[in-house]
Amino acid sequence: MQARPTADPDFQKMLAGYGLTTARILYRMPDHPAFLQTFQWQFADVAPDYPRLKQFLDHWKREIQAAIHSVEVMHRGLIAPHEIRMAREIGHLH
Repeated sequence: MQARPTADPDFQKMLAGYGLTTARILYRMPDHPAFLQTFQWQFADVAPDYPRLKQFLDHWKREIQAAIHSVEVMHRGLIAPHEIRMAREIGHLH
C-alpha cells in the first residue's frame, strides 16, 4: 500500500493562520535597574491571541529574575487567502 502524500507541516501551519511574529522585549536586570536591555525573538504564532508568545512570557515571569518593561509585537501572515489558487489543469511535458 502506497503512502498518501501530505502537505508540508509548515505549509499546513501557514494555512491554519500562523505567521512570522517578532517580539521585542525590553527588560531590567535586578543588579542594574537603571539599564533597559533588549531581547528580540522571531517565531511562528497565531495572531491576535499569540499562544506561543504568552507561553514564553509566562515562563519568563516564573523562571527569569529580570523584570519586563514592555513587549512590542510585530506579525505578518505568511499566506493570505487571496494568495491560494486551485489549479484547474496540469500540463504534461513529453
